Amino acid sequence: MARGITENDVHTAADEIVAAGERPTVERIRAHLGTGSPNTVTRWLDTWWKQLGERLQKQQAHRALPQAPDALASLAGEWWSLAMEHARANAEDAISQRRAALQAEQAALNTAKEAFRDEEALLRHQAADAAQLRELAQARAVELERLVHQLQGQNEELARQCEAAHARVREAETQRQVAEARLQTQQDQAASERDDLIRHVRAVEDRAHAEVDRGRQEVLELKQRLASVTREHDAARKAQLKEIEAARTEAADARRDAAAQRARAEALDAQLARFQDLPSALHQALEHANPKPKPQRAAKRSRLSSGKQPAPPKAG
Repeated sequence: MARGITENDVHTAADEIVAAGERPTVERIRAHLGTGSPNTVTRWLDTWWKQLGERLQKQQAHRALPQAPDALASLAGEWWSLAMEHARANAEDAISQRRAALQAEQAALNTAKEAFRDEEALLRHQAADAAQLRELAQARAVELERLVHQLQGQNEELARQCEAAHARVREAETQRQVAEARLQTQQDQAASERDDLIRHVRAVEDRAHAEVDRGRQEVLELKQRLASVTREHDAARKAQLKEIEAARTEAADARRDAAAQRARAEALDAQLARFQDLPSALHQALEHANPKPKPQRAAKRSRLSSGKQPAPPKAG
């Protein structure tokens, strides 16, 4: 912030500028002082010009020699008149320049004022537009929040449906494991029965060696029975293996369908309808895996397991 200047500062600076052989102006005085507002310098410079004549008269009177010749007095009067005219011309020139500068500054201020008014109107218009945009944005934000809540609810519903599908898949897997366990049990039972039958045949063969002639026909019959039982067992085992493979295939399809549910949330209801038929299919597979024994086969197994031997042929 520029410091204040006094009238004496301006008058002293003007005297020093004149002593340097230059005409004092507002710009030169401000440059000489290094401070001061143009209005203040102009005001004190005007008083300097007004007091210049009086100061010169005082200096002339102070410097006047007593009993000066008339020619010298006349020459001093002419010099004084020229100095006054020159000072008056300089003052008028300075005042004219200052007036022109003030008029230019006033015009610039008016232009700036008009520009400020236009800018103010533009800013008010922009503020109104911004307020409308803010209201629109708030309305959109409310709508988006409502949509977010709706989507969250749908997502939770889909998650529940996926969890139900996983539960059904786990149940199907459990049923498949149960079916495999039953098949393994049946295979173990069949192997045990076959081992028992083999042991029995071996015992019969041992006894037949002691009674070759009498037991030859019986041995042949037992071998035929064994072959028949073995064929029936192999056929039953193959049928059970096919049923287990079908059950495994259906379980694998169920797992793939369950995995596809994560990527196809829109089609979840249709795929869940397919899973609803899976328990009945597994139940049918279990029924196929546990066939009821035929009466003839059961009778043969009962007779062979009881250890009864067929009646020997009568001697002719």
